[in-house]
Amino acid sequence: MDGLSECPVGVLDATHEGRVVAVNRTATELFDADREALVGTDVTEAFPHSVERTLPRTFETAGTVSGAEFEEYYPEPDRWFGVTVAPDEDRVRVYVEDVTDRRERDREATQLRAELDRMAVLSELVSAILVELVGATTREGIAETVVTRLGETDRYAFAWFGEREVGGDDVVIQASAGATDGAMERIRESLDGDDTGPEERAMETGEIRLVQPVADDPSVPEPVRQTAFANGIQSTLSIPLVYGDAVYGVVGVYATEADAFSGRERASFETLGRVAGFAINAARHRNLLLSDTVTELTLEYSADGGPFPTASAACDAALSLDGLVSQEEGRLLCYVSVAGAAPSAVAATLSEESGVERTRVIDTGETDGSVEVELVGESPLVAASTLGGTVASAAYDDGRGEMVVELSPTEDVRRISETIKREFSAQLAAKRERERSVTTERDVRDALGDRLTDKQSEALRTAFFADYFESPRGSTAEEVAESLDITAPTLLYHLRAGQRKLLSSFFEEHDRE
Repeated sequence: MDGLSECPVGVLDATHEGRVVAVNRTATELFDADREALVGTDVTEAFPHSVERTLPRTFETAGTVSGAEFEEYYPEPDRWFGVTVAPDEDRVRVYVEDVTDRRERDREATQLRAELDRMAVLSELVSAILVELVGATTREGIAETVVTRLGETDRYAFAWFGEREVGGDDVVIQASAGATDGAMERIRESLDGDDTGPEERAMETGEIRLVQPVADDPSVPEPVRQTAFANGIQSTLSIPLVYGDAVYGVVGVYATEADAFSGRERASFETLGRVAGFAINAARHRNLLLSDTVTELTLEYSADGGPFPTASAACDAALSLDGLVSQEEGRLLCYVSVAGAAPSAVAATLSEESGVERTRVIDTGETDGSVEVELVGESPLVAASTLGGTVASAAYDDGRGEMVVELSPTEDVRRISETIKREFSAQLAAKRERERSVTTERDVRDALGDRLTDKQSEALRTAFFADYFESPRGSTAEEVAESLDITAPTLLYHLRAGQRKLLSSFFEEHDRE
């Protein structure tokens, strides 16, 4: 073969009628056949078969083979071959090269460019949504913003927002946008039925769910699959709006492209769901803080209401909540006063309860004191905090608990009340509206000043103006003490006492408001 026997490219020599007369070693490797099996056969039989049949068509008219160059996919070896047909007077030489790796790189590069283009559009879209979320003040407004922006873009067919119905577990559609072509009616029907769709699963788990292709996925209710097939809907992404352990609703986004939601795009949507959940939570607390009136719910419950009722009965103790500190991942630090039992016994009992991560005795006595309890599971305290309420007080005695929750009048009070009642077998003992007192800055300063002794006030004021509380300190404790003509230990005693009074006043007033 004119020195081409060891050429890295496959070479076949054939007559103008298409009979193979010679092949090199590379060709036998590409076709996974012996030289003897190839020589003497028709070139169209020696080659694997392809859908396009470009090579056979080149040899169809005997004696008139023309030159050709093409790339085709061959299913049998599952490879892409680049083929060059070079005829001369005596023969037709066919060069064959495996271009599968290059084609795969080209395909990946094309996909990456397309994905980057989509990501640029999505990033701009998400940024616009986030800007609008900053000014949103209600759950409904936030949901409407997200759905409208997603549903009206050309990237997606339509989008909708749903949340749990009051007093039940079903998801109810509250807003939608985009050209649904009857799909929303089928989705509403499926939500009312017994089948659990991807949006409902996203709300249950708090995690995004991708379905593609929609028409073939058994996790999608049959009516939705049928309408998806009829309208060319190929993929859907369910995005829960989450903050901590709370799921405030779900957004379903539907697209006509099979690859509409890449890994990067799903990560962006997951971030959008968390930001929207944060915005809903922030709006609730902002509305509560700015409201002139507050709705106060008193809820009573027993052992189903978390670990504290159980511990009060087991230890024959009265427990009262002093304060709460919310942490990441839905964790809640509870500071609880104990009366009638040793705090160590209460802490030991609580540590055995489900949903309690750890306990610590803070102040101990024979029959009173206080403990710190970290909750990680579901409880009325966690539910009230994540649903947008403020726990004003909670007390537990003889296996029963009573919790007072404050809510903004703009909140869906019934929804929150029904959720806690349903999940923890609680009873609504009372509901009332009350006005919040208006306190001026002077009132606050006068009240704080009245709690400090003269020495505490003098020590705090001197330390403040001497930059003792700055980092790094502008003055040491010894230098401040010298200015006051007292010892450093005496200064620190007055500072700690004064700081504790100020912090107590702030947090006690904050919890009341």
